[in-house]
Amino acid sequence: MPRANRYFLPGNTYHLTHRCHNRQLLLRFAIDRDAYRHILYESLQRSPVYLLAYCITSNHVHLLARSEDPESISSWMQRTEGEFAQHYNRRKRRSGAFWEGRYHSTLIDGGEHLWRCMSYIELNMVRAGVVSHPRLWPWCSYQEWLGQRQRYRLLDLGRALEFFGGQDLDGFRQYYEQRIQESVERGELAREGQWTESVAVGGAAFVRQVAQAIDHRRRFECHESFSGAWALREEGLPTYLDQRLGAKNSLQGPGEGVYFQ
Repeated sequence: MPRANRYFLPGNTYHLTHRCHNRQLLLRFAIDRDAYRHILYESLQRSPVYLLAYCITSNHVHLLARSEDPESISSWMQRTEGEFAQHYNRRKRRSGAFWEGRYHSTLIDGGEHLWRCMSYIELNMVRAGVVSHPRLWPWCSYQEWLGQRQRYRLLDLGRALEFFGGQDLDGFRQYYEQRIQESVERGELAREGQWTESVAVGGAAFVRQVAQAIDHRRRFECHESFSGAWALREEGLPTYLDQRLGAKNSLQGPGEGVYFQ
């Protein structure tokens, strides 16, 4: 299995995903999803990281996180995932790995790309056929954004709204609710691997900038995946993208000259 991507750059948004060991349903019980969310809550109180969206499923988690200090994302994830793994093993009196190796990190561009990523995260359990709407899954951020969950929120709504341009909470909620509802009604529930397998997703200029900023020794491929968005990944790693995308362009490391063919 290829190593998961984990590139961190200042002032960016990251879609972090982590699977349970061997894709087991280790989070299938509410008591464990609640425990994971509580450990997330406590860790966020001690970190400069804040969340824009999240979803805790039965065998993996999605976290859409931001921090001005890129190093804090990595240390926060390692601490949080490690604390929960220890908690789970103590409760179950088990030993061994809880998580499937390294978590994956995808840099997400702003604007429409960010909105699409947030919707993709919220609709995870609808896509899985577990619920008909994200408001029915208590372990995602939809209830927090819509004011249905008040205590122990993982989202810092004030800070998140500042990131979205300082718009008022009522206006944001109205737009977000409408956007999610339209996605459900249109059946926009297909799995989109670019959100969980890429180095970066966004506009052409964004993925070019990411490629220039990260490890110069690596080579990258760039796919035009959907609605004008581009997905950047390390060259030669087989992913879900290979099954879905036809056209493929090449993006080389800055040491070799960056270009789109």
